[in-house]
Amino acid sequence: MRPTEQLFATDAYLRTFEAAVVDHDPQQHRVALGRTAFYPGGGGQPHDLGELGWSDGRADVVKVGREGPLLWHWLGDGDPLPEPGAEVAGALNWQRRHQLMRTHTALHMLCGVIWADYGVAVTGGNMKPGEGRLDFELDAMSAELGAWAERRVNEEIQRAREVLVAFVDRGEASTDPALIRTKADLIPAAVNPLRVIDIVGLDKQADGGTHVASTAEVGRIRVTKTESKGRANKRIRLAVDDLEPIA
Repeated sequence: MRPTEQLFATDAYLRTFEAAVVDHDPQQHRVALGRTAFYPGGGGQPHDLGELGWSDGRADVVKVGREGPLLWHWLGDGDPLPEPGAEVAGALNWQRRHQLMRTHTALHMLCGVIWADYGVAVTGGNMKPGEGRLDFELDAMSAELGAWAERRVNEEIQRAREVLVAFVDRGEASTDPALIRTKADLIPAAVNPLRVIDIVGLDKQADGGTHVASTAEVGRIRVTKTESKGRANKRIRLAVDDLEPIA
């Protein structure tokens, strides 16, 4: 079966789309689509939510996940399940998606400023709409470091740096010093080319998630907590201030 076309990978601002149901699973109350704008989750970014509609029904999309070549969409309890071959119209919960895009880009910016000044890698991370955290290989953590990071990220937001998406051959990526935190050997060999997110002049790394097109769209961030999670493993939590999603 052909892989699901991942519309979000090339256009994070696509909110509605049309697709065909290529498979369904009544036991788990889910459908696989030939193409989708719903992000399935991964890299710390949660899956999207939204709805599907078709000629004689509609259903809430409550979970999205990847299994093999297909992206599956779990539908709400009690909602109907379209049959294979049915044409459906999908719509994202855009406010939630846009918050995740802003949060994800803010975390990449935090990664960028820490790397620029401390040269340390990220050891872990997670996010939800409007909030996120990253762990770093730092020997010490303090409130002062958190205040510095907040100031630095907000300075970069004000610079309105362009955020670009590119697809790079694995061989090229492995020899590109600009991909400062990309370890291509840790990504499954079948993934080629690599999708690279480039916050121009600040951060460039392989990433499968969704981002805003300019750092200015992030708005403003606050560092809400700094923590020590063990030797050489320090955590910074941030929040993205409220911002109306773009029209």
